[in-house]
Amino acid sequence: MRLELIPRRDVSSLQRSLAPLWAILAALVMGGLIVAFLGRSPLAAFRVYFLDPLTDPWALQELAVKATPLIIIATGLVYCFRANLWNIGAEGQLIVGAIFGSILPLATVGMESAPWVLPAALLLGALGGAFYGFIPAILRVRFGVSEILVSLMLVYVAELTLDYLVRGPWRDPKGFNFPTTPTFESFATLPNLASEGRLHAGIIIALICAAVTWFVLNRTLFGFGIRVAGEAPRAARFSGFNANRMTIAAFVISGGLAGLAGIVEVTGQIGQLKPAISGGLGFTAIIVAYLGRLHPVGIIFGAFVIALTVYGGEAAQIALKLPLDLTRTFQGILLFCVLAADALTTYRLRIVRGVTA
Repeated sequence: MRLELIPRRDVSSLQRSLAPLWAILAALVMGGLIVAFLGRSPLAAFRVYFLDPLTDPWALQELAVKATPLIIIATGLVYCFRANLWNIGAEGQLIVGAIFGSILPLATVGMESAPWVLPAALLLGALGGAFYGFIPAILRVRFGVSEILVSLMLVYVAELTLDYLVRGPWRDPKGFNFPTTPTFESFATLPNLASEGRLHAGIIIALICAAVTWFVLNRTLFGFGIRVAGEAPRAARFSGFNANRMTIAAFVISGGLAGLAGIVEVTGQIGQLKPAISGGLGFTAIIVAYLGRLHPVGIIFGAFVIALTVYGGEAAQIALKLPLDLTRTFQGILLFCVLAADALTTYRLRIVRGVTA
């Protein structure tokens, strides 16, 4: 006896749209079982994780702050994933973007005013991430090296480079020997959008990135080429699209947006470089991209769902004494549920009895 996946003949757009919702419900059930196994009330955990943050104005601002980098990174990953390319190194591209983008803010520490620093820093951050995304793309195109391994291994290079800089040449001499850089001046940081709270202008940048990505993928020839290259590579070649150029362009854009997310995170809520500036945002954005069905609008929804689990996990750690690692476990379960929902929407399971010759 074995299981086979049989393609479904007719799958409506409504069924595909509802698949992420079924995945979220399935993940909630599994997460509730884990909470019950830990000796806590699943209903209390559900309230702390998902209901309380939505009724607190300050918590809503925190959700937007946490969702901002996820939206930017995930919209960049869409270009690669739609083209059937696997950029697993957005975490490293984010870190390199933060490093490149911090050059000018650190060079202007002590100056009274320099309004050009912030836009220049954002541009440098995007260029740094684009450069780091170019490396796995060119190695794949020229030498056939797996972009999965290269992009993933480059994450460790970026992390060690950042650690060296903040502990060495960029360390704050007045920082009591802590591994941090000097704090950026106010003109080199993103302005706050609210008088109270940490909501900053990065959320506007994130929404602009999502809108531009939607326009590029749905209203331009380049976006059409990306979609065709991922869904029908032979048709893309016959249509005149250069696969190598598409690969490089997709990785450069993806890395550039990850780098932009890095400098937005640093200039938005951190205000300086330190060894841990990401906390796995580049990897979490992969879940966001698939939860949003590789669609910019869906990514915004998915980013806020993941942000809700992160914020709720921090609250549950205090209120219910649940381990913070439970949040990452739930995110992993959610990714598997999303992939399973997609598979079961496109295919149906059939049990085959007997042994074939």
